[in-house]
Amino acid sequence: MSGQVGAGVLAEGRTVRMGLIGLGSMGRHHARVIRSVEGMELVAVADPYGDRHGVAGDLPVLPGVEGLIGAGIDAAMVAVPTWSHEEVALALCGAGVHTMVEKPIAATAESGQRVAQAFADAGLVGAVGYVERCNPALLEMRRRIEAGELGALYQITTSRQGPFPGRIADVGVVKDLATHDIDLAAWIAQSHYERVAGEVTHRSGREHEDMVVATGRLASGVIVSHTVNWLSPLKVRQTVATGEKGAFVANTLTGDLTFIANGDVTSEWDRASAFRGVSEGDSTTFAISRREPLLVEQENFRDALWGRPSAVVSMADGVHTLRVVEAVLTSAATGQTVTL
Repeated sequence: MSGQVGAGVLAEGRTVRMGLIGLGSMGRHHARVIRSVEGMELVAVADPYGDRHGVAGDLPVLPGVEGLIGAGIDAAMVAVPTWSHEEVALALCGAGVHTMVEKPIAATAESGQRVAQAFADAGLVGAVGYVERCNPALLEMRRRIEAGELGALYQITTSRQGPFPGRIADVGVVKDLATHDIDLAAWIAQSHYERVAGEVTHRSGREHEDMVVATGRLASGVIVSHTVNWLSPLKVRQTVATGEKGAFVANTLTGDLTFIANGDVTSEWDRASAFRGVSEGDSTTFAISRREPLLVEQENFRDALWGRPSAVVSMADGVHTLRVVEAVLTSAATGQTVTL
């Protein structure tokens, strides 16, 4: 689950001429962030539907990807609807433009594989925008697990719930939100998914599912579970990693990380102690430097272009996550656990 994409393709320190296609709910934030990243310059934007959020500034709003390419860009950020990812990414690849595509990499795993293969064959930097990997709490959790502070990792559970996002029209909750948790669980554990099972519901009257519960096992033996919906009035973003020495709890809404150690205090109540595998020990909440995840994500992309060590998410990882996403939907439709 390495994010390192490969050797740099631009001279170290050279300003990256960036293009952005898609000026919607995510694109507007990318426009702001790209302008604030040292070593990046936003030189062209495109959206066939115009600039409804007013983020183009002095730049003309081009009608599509060909105009973006014609502006002489080095690299591009793709924030168009999911169904357009393959077409836009392949056009950029054909023009020799290094590209980061918003998650998921494409509408289907087959489509995503074509994109990933094209960028690999062309020797271009291709990345996927899984911004949760840049959340400060999750970055710190992964670092501490890798350093051995949890001992053996046993289980990862995630909960991502909240009100319906009006921006979503072309996919359901699995491809829009659960894809984050599927990606980050494999990334935290540094292991791919081996099998997965899922259940979904359709409660909002839309074509696509709006709730999912998924469980699975990674190749390393770590078990995972994901509860995701966008019909809850309660907004929750939590990831819990449980292991030999205790549990890390990441609140990705606030960027807080807490470690709850396995204690060694013996219960005086015999019946209670018979039921307890471990006891609750000290709880520590860490002071973490909080930087905007989207800013870190663009810095990672820039670093990959410059040949610096980079945690950018590879297109290969993006394809694996999409295969797991599709397996969850297949499992929900068939009632069968799917082996990857």
